[in-house]
Amino acid sequence: MARLLLAALLTGTAPAAAQTHERLSVIANGEKVGSVAVTRSGDRVATHHDVKNNGRGPTMDEAIELDRDGLPRRWTLDGTGTFGGAVHERFARDAAVARWTDAGGPRDSKLDGKALYLGQAASPWALGLYARALLKAPGGTLPALPGGQVRIERLGVQTIGGTAYHAYAIGGIDLTPELILLDGDEALFAVLGSGGATVREGHERDVPALAALATRLTAERYAALQRRFAHRIDAPVRIRNVRVFDPVSATLGPPVSVVFADGRITGIQPLDVPASLGEAMIDGAGGTLLPGLHDMHAHVGLDSALLYLAAGVTSVRDMGNDNGFLPDLIRRIGAGEVAGPRITANGFVEGRSPYSARLGIVADSAAGAIDAVRWYAARGYWQIKLYNSMNPAWVPAIAREAHRLGMRVTGHVPAFTDADAMIDAGYDEVTHINQLMLGWVLALGEDTRTPLRLTAMRRTATLDLASPRVRRTIDRMVAGNIAHDPTAVTLELLMGGRDGIANPSVAGYIDHLPIGLQRRRRQAIAPIAGPADAAAYDGAMAKVRQTLKLLHDRGIRLLPGTDDQTGLSLHRELQIYAEAGIPIPEVLRLATLAPERYLGRDQQLGSIARGKLADFLLLPGDPTRDLKELHRIAMVVKDGMLYFPSEIHPAFGIRPFAPAPRLTLPATVPATTGAAPGHDVADEFLF
Repeated sequence: MARLLLAALLTGTAPAAAQTHERLSVIANGEKVGSVAVTRSGDRVATHHDVKNNGRGPTMDEAIELDRDGLPRRWTLDGTGTFGGAVHERFARDAAVARWTDAGGPRDSKLDGKALYLGQAASPWALGLYARALLKAPGGTLPALPGGQVRIERLGVQTIGGTAYHAYAIGGIDLTPELILLDGDEALFAVLGSGGATVREGHERDVPALAALATRLTAERYAALQRRFAHRIDAPVRIRNVRVFDPVSATLGPPVSVVFADGRITGIQPLDVPASLGEAMIDGAGGTLLPGLHDMHAHVGLDSALLYLAAGVTSVRDMGNDNGFLPDLIRRIGAGEVAGPRITANGFVEGRSPYSARLGIVADSAAGAIDAVRWYAARGYWQIKLYNSMNPAWVPAIAREAHRLGMRVTGHVPAFTDADAMIDAGYDEVTHINQLMLGWVLALGEDTRTPLRLTAMRRTATLDLASPRVRRTIDRMVAGNIAHDPTAVTLELLMGGRDGIANPSVAGYIDHLPIGLQRRRRQAIAPIAGPADAAAYDGAMAKVRQTLKLLHDRGIRLLPGTDDQTGLSLHRELQIYAEAGIPIPEVLRLATLAPERYLGRDQQLGSIARGKLADFLLLPGDPTRDLKELHRIAMVVKDGMLYFPSEIHPAFGIRPFAPAPRLTLPATVPATTGAAPGHDVADEFLF
């Protein structure tokens, strides 16, 4: 297909230039999961991009025509997206106007000088194209189409496998910069990631070094951000005139002052108690002090760690990660090198198949899976998480060993079985509400290692929740005290996307997001052939809400989680629970105290009380009346360190939701590690 597209571009009166070829390998967790094939002839380029990891991934053909500055003049993209939806993207420009059609529909923009179009479904090779164009641009910056600016920063020469490459960060596309390496001819050598890389074919052996480089460069960035945004006050801090949410009684108390020092809460005092000499003062302005939020389904990276804090998420349960990266991240956060939430680590174990997720440990046998359990237990992981390609016959032995070693077991429902069988096999918890519900609609032999685990949710629109099949599963969960981690917001994201319309999972704050993310969130994800599919997915989401209410009413423990990395998505997860009919104060309890009780940490965390860790967030409004107030966080305190989202979010291209509170420092307090809100902060090298 790529050759045909290139041939189509080459038709014309000008003679064809000599062709050159490039090939890139996409590597995840040490295994090749895809490739990019590139054919170039002069200013004409054709690519074929195909990735299949975890049973899904894009297949895309691109044809690009470049101008003398390396900017796209024409660009077509045809293929399928991550979950199989059709993609037909078009871009063309002349000297005065740029026109494009993407998932949001046709658009155009008058041009006043140079501008760089960012392909919505572009392959990793496009990052090299962007880099070369930006390196020619004044200041390394260009206006971006459809909006914003894109910029490049030089990160110096890096040596990989004995060869020197130039490292760059490209910012302005999404929440975090893209890290790439170019060779001496400015050809793309690698796109970096902490868990893998896209690298020039023949250099797959260099991926561990590339991943280490990605971690180092990213850690340097976030260490600089920690120095800039973390505020330590070497004095008692009094937050005056706040109302404290108590998750035990599910009530909001009267106005008080909350005092903390050395990372612990030292008092909840009446307003008329005067401050002692040498205290710092924060004006709570009658707002709400809420215990730190907990995301019970995270996959944390250096990027998301700081975003979680900005969203008031001070604790997370990591449900699967790179086994070399995550312990190092936990160490960095604990040492104060980078900002992030407390992380409870789950050990990810997958079975070997063509559809395996390349994460954690991929086992080839029951003995290998049991060895994986022992490996995680010896390193202090809290729980074992099993995945789609796990052989169901191995699960009883895996669960027995995990329980024998003091660990719990959770996970997806493996292909060719159902939640009932996994509960009987030893699951203590079932993750993802679609994994639970699919067992009520799938036929024997249907394969959920594929995108069917999303697309089959359409069938639940007409599901009778009073049917024997549903009642049998829920009765088992009640009898076995089986918990559930729904990640309803991810189902809403996947099923609720419609081309050109803000996805309901982010609709309440989409205008605050960077343009690249806004664009993705106005794009369908699940394949929708017509109105019937759209209606079925809408009906399925309605059934998700009904199921949440049913589970809650039956006393099943719900563990709010997102399977996302922005932090903000947890706020929407909680809103979905409220929309399902769960009272808002109870929803807030589920997100604060309830996870800490589940993890056995409620003596230190989960509520605001004297002697507990200073771990809470300040909101101008009242979240017990409207959960949308959760976006408007003025301040987050974790272990006594202060963070102000209005400072953090612009570093990710996010428009802030609320200003920082007024902070008054006593004259005797030395300078903090970060600048106080409103003070000028010296520019640091941040890519």
